[in-house]
Amino acid sequence: MLTLIGIKACDSMKKAVARLEQSATAYHFRDLKKQPPSMDEVLRWHRFVGDTLLNKRGTSWRKLDADAQAQAASAEGIAALIVANPSLIKRPLLDAGDQATVGLDSALLPE
Repeated sequence: MLTLIGIKACDSMKKAVARLEQSATAYHFRDLKKQPPSMDEVLRWHRFVGDTLLNKRGTSWRKLDADAQAQAASAEGIAALIVANPSLIKRPLLDAGDQATVGLDSALLPE
């Protein structure tokens, strides 16, 4: 089953939910504020989507100091940043088990 991962209040998440429900696609929602990801989960997602997993456009990223932002030079650094601050994940994150994607243009997200 498809898992939609993000934060309920996020506009991108609301759009993703609307598209999934409109197409009657079965999915499970995981709220990152209630169920933060583990290091292993983040590294797994990173293997699928690469550095795009880290949202560098949001306020959470801009609030980080230069030393923290410098951690984003490696997969392990990105994972550590996201585990410490799950709102750094690019949303929506869709996990289908054998693949994962981010963003509203995701192949896993119905039109």
